[in-house]
Amino acid sequence: MGGSESRYEAFLTKLSRDSLRRDLTGVAAKDARTLTVGGETYVNLASNDYLGLRFHAALADRACEWARAFGTGSGASRLVTGNLELFGPIERKVAARTSPPRSWPRAFKPMPACRPCSTKRPLGSDPLVFADRLNHASMHFGCQAAGVAQLRYRHLDVAHLAELLAKHAGDTRPKFILTESVFSMDGDVAPIAEIAELSREHDAILVVDDAHATGILGEGGRGLSEGADMVIGTFSKALGSFGAYVACSDVMRDYLVNRCGALIYSTALPPQVLGAIDAALDLVPSLDAERDRVAALSARFRRLAHGLGFDTGGSSTQIVPVVAGTADAALRLSEALRAAGFWATAIRPPTVPQGTSRVRCVFTAVHVPEDVDRLADALRASANQMARAASD
Repeated sequence: MGGSESRYEAFLTKLSRDSLRRDLTGVAAKDARTLTVGGETYVNLASNDYLGLRFHAALADRACEWARAFGTGSGASRLVTGNLELFGPIERKVAARTSPPRSWPRAFKPMPACRPCSTKRPLGSDPLVFADRLNHASMHFGCQAAGVAQLRYRHLDVAHLAELLAKHAGDTRPKFILTESVFSMDGDVAPIAEIAELSREHDAILVVDDAHATGILGEGGRGLSEGADMVIGTFSKALGSFGAYVACSDVMRDYLVNRCGALIYSTALPPQVLGAIDAALDLVPSLDAERDRVAALSARFRRLAHGLGFDTGGSSTQIVPVVAGTADAALRLSEALRAAGFWATAIRPPTVPQGTSRVRCVFTAVHVPEDVDRLADALRASANQMARAASD
């Protein structure tokens, strides 16, 4: 091993020592509720397939139908010959479902580079970007890739955001506010209405990442982005497929078409993916019962976890973290749940701040109350085991 490569090995060794090393695990899944690893089957508590649509027959049928009719690839980027006629009707469906319903054109594609393009010197000067400090890592990385500095406000702290905006009230540079609607590692919800009011007061463009609300939260699954100027959503979570969209004004849409590398340089989504998206968009408005089930299961688990003394943070959605503290503690809790038949992932720094490592439990429409009760029993057993270990 060369000297340079040995440095990488040392880095990986340190990650292992700090319980922060990641490895790829091969899994098999034939339904939305379970997965199989190494011959063992587990209840899947780590999936973002909130409505269980990725195995829905309607999505599979339309994906196959469109692949046969239009081919298995788009052949080029959307600015060359990849802008298949399939995109337009789907974009209009997305437009009608954005909260509130709007008729703005959309450009959608795989996610990379949407965010930096929306903020990168659109008016000849570096923008001021105000960002929730716990925004998804992709938002922070996007800004870094664009060379855009962020002014981070305390998580969900509207007063702190207002303070930062007031401090820069005289600055004539374009202003953006970036936030998730539902935070993917905490399951809590941003006060979008209050943030939107601040954005209007300070002439800032509010960009909301609605990925974890699209399809599963809001009236008819419209998400929680009402009041935003730009909405980033995804088809890869509650809609059971792949890809993403940006909902924005005509002007911003045309700007993205001309400046967004993900659109300009990436081959467009293939017909089978578009077929699955189209079928999901048709299904989602009718799935209120499934959304209610997910909300009830999540609330049930939070009540049981709190009764056992576990911290679930500010979660009020289908994402429920069980905060363990150290990375090692989170790994041990994940392993205890795995031994009880649950696949729930330990989330550690740098994904979450130091001291807040957790096991992230995600509830979907295919789970049942018995899953929640068994999960609570596993937590109880883990807590008892930790208590005995502490007393020895």
